[in-house]
Amino acid sequence: MKKRDNKIKSILSATLFLVCVLFFSSCDNNRIFEQNQAIPETGWAATNKIKFNVDIKDPSTPTNFYINVRNADGYPYSNIFLFIKTTFPNGKRSNDTLECVLADEKGKWIGSGMGDLYDNQIPFKKNVRFPLAGSYTFEIEQGMRTENVPLIMDVGLRIEKAE
Repeated sequence: MKKRDNKIKSILSATLFLVCVLFFSSCDNNRIFEQNQAIPETGWAATNKIKFNVDIKDPSTPTNFYINVRNADGYPYSNIFLFIKTTFPNGKRSNDTLECVLADEKGKWIGSGMGDLYDNQIPFKKNVRFPLAGSYTFEIEQGMRTENVPLIMDVGLRIEKAE
């Protein structure tokens, strides 16, 4: 019964979060791209790569990149390491590693919380320009030293115009 109540609470929290994102994003003039993908309830497997395809029309615009991470209250670590692979329109690739700090040194979650879920928007790259117009693919995979990372609920990518 308790497991069912927690699942209902998580679904309601996720629904409320999506409604808020849709409401606030409708007036977000700086956003070029933002998308989040749900992670299976069984956890984020090391083999599960989250992919985003982004079409860039104007490479001259300076941009900021963010990684969105939503974790549940019981997440067993204070951070998560991510491997981010970018494939450019010409086929060239770049690889990055990003540490996303999710809790402070006392164990308090840093992200904005709603219920037992915490949303983090971690800066990845600031004030960069795309070298080419065209279709880019971003692949994000967890880089923790375990095959399956529990209680990461969603992972996303945001690209916005730099101010």
